[in-house]
Amino acid sequence: MVSADDLTIDPDELLSHLAGTTVLDTRWTLAGPPGRDEYLAGHIPGASYIDLDTELAGKPGQNGRHPLPDAAALQAILRDKGVTGGRPVVVYDAGEGHAAARAWWILRWAGHRDTRILDGGLAAWVAQGHPVTRETPDVTKGEIHVKPGSLPILTADEAAKIAQSGVLIDARIKPRYRGEFEPVDPVAGHIPGAVNRPTVLNTHNHGRLRPADDLRAEFANLGVLSGVPVGAYCGSGVTGAHTVLALHRAGRTDAALYVGSWSNWVSDPARPVATGD
Repeated sequence: MVSADDLTIDPDELLSHLAGTTVLDTRWTLAGPPGRDEYLAGHIPGASYIDLDTELAGKPGQNGRHPLPDAAALQAILRDKGVTGGRPVVVYDAGEGHAAARAWWILRWAGHRDTRILDGGLAAWVAQGHPVTRETPDVTKGEIHVKPGSLPILTADEAAKIAQSGVLIDARIKPRYRGEFEPVDPVAGHIPGAVNRPTVLNTHNHGRLRPADDLRAEFANLGVLSGVPVGAYCGSGVTGAHTVLALHRAGRTDAALYVGSWSNWVSDPARPVATGD
């Protein structure tokens, strides 16, 4: 069933509402090819594929590897996928939830409040015995009006400020946070003052988002308390979006995403870099 906080949806519930829902397949991996081939090999009936690199982000550059998309371009893309104001959207990936969280965040940032993640992704859908198809749907063009800024974002300066006066969560794995290695960006380390909590800690049971009480307690241990500003970042704003999702479940719907994340931070050599714990 739909979760009480309206962030995720169970495969059984989605199946019962499939006819009235716009479904987007967001499968993607950092080092791999786009997920379109996986989509064509089998997807949820009626789902359209949306590409994280080219459709859920702008062109990479000084603003990061996955900067915010242009609002007009995003509106055209979402309409082509059938997204309409007032019609629910469900996004899913293979099961880990990271790419789906980026899509969830972008859609809600664009003003489409009724957007949820398929809990456990396609893996959970298949495990519960639901069908997949290779048929590409005939999509009726949507009528969404993108309203950018419906979720809070952080600039580099704002992220630095929250790292000192609030809690800025680095969602990358610990070796990247410590600066022991950096497989993607040109500089290793983290934003001074940021605390590390890898995204994998947000889920259990094969990619299912953990309960609110568990997440609330863990975030509190990091200093995320009432009235304390909180933000999240990662390498390029993908896994950081999943941490924002988890913060929403924990009750912090004001949590901000540093969309440019580390890839934007290190684009300016004057910005400080911390290493170690």
